[in-house]
Amino acid sequence: MNTSRVYKSITKIVNAYKAKLATKSEEDFVLTPINGGWSYSEVYSHIFDSSLLSLMALNNCIKGDGEKKPAHFATIMILFFGALPPGKKYKVPKRLAERVKKINLMGAEQFMTDFELQLIQVLPQIKKADPKIRTKHPRLGYLNAGQWLRFIEIHLNHHLKQLVRIEKGFKKQKV
Repeated sequence: MNTSRVYKSITKIVNAYKAKLATKSEEDFVLTPINGGWSYSEVYSHIFDSSLLSLMALNNCIKGDGEKKPAHFATIMILFFGALPPGKKYKVPKRLAERVKKINLMGAEQFMTDFELQLIQVLPQIKKADPKIRTKHPRLGYLNAGQWLRFIEIHLNHHLKQLVRIEKGFKKQKV
């Protein structure tokens, strides 16, 4: 895995989140869509909270605090292709769903800043991590440090697409 390529991609995706955030008023940011689902606020809360948790898991791999478990074939394919399988709905694990909350614009900005700072801290250490040491992901099984980084990229991108769907839903509501 090319750590610097994945890092550049993550940076680009986070910048897209920042650009979207800059277009939202506080009122629009916390508005729940009529057809249900998460508000922009809840998406930002989930994605950056779970990204910070992923960095913790990644860091545990770096420190050797994991297990020597194999990765699932399906997980390897997801990481290789860089996307979750199309048409399949992934339900947020209960313990992560319970962490989702409505946050304000400043809270979203702080989440992004915290994520970026922590990412920069662990990045140089990823290549030094033992690739056999893995920590458990709630849905994908065991991931090593590099796989966690790749997962963060895929997950951030997945929810960026969700923000586009929310936006389209609000535009339909107004018509």
